[in-house]
Amino acid sequence: MVDAIRIVLHILILYLFYLIGVWIEKTFSLVIPGSMIGMLILFLLFATKIVNPKWMEKGANFLLRHMSVLFLPVMIGIINYLDLFKGEGLLLILIAFASTLIVLVSSGKMSEFIAAKREKEHG
Repeated sequence: MVDAIRIVLHILILYLFYLIGVWIEKTFSLVIPGSMIGMLILFLLFATKIVNPKWMEKGANFLLRHMSVLFLPVMIGIINYLDLFKGEGLLLILIAFASTLIVLVSSGKMSEFIAAKREKEHG
């Protein structure tokens, strides 16, 4: 039960950074998405050691373990509106596939980098 509360708290903290990023985006009319701004702020806090990554580790791991479920509604939405992808829409399918592949590869590489760094620090 304590772990469940901790996971919810970690996810709420991550969501708070998202909301801060969205607020900054809207306040300053930026073209960078608020989610990216929030992630950059969080990264800067990690890099400067103001925030310890372990404070959000359980929540982040929970989200990563269930990432496929979180992306499922997007794929169902694409299937529901498949008629939009006729003709030039095929290009959209290729773009969606390529961007998904880029996210998967970059996430995997980042995870490997973090795991290697953590192993080096603890071993």
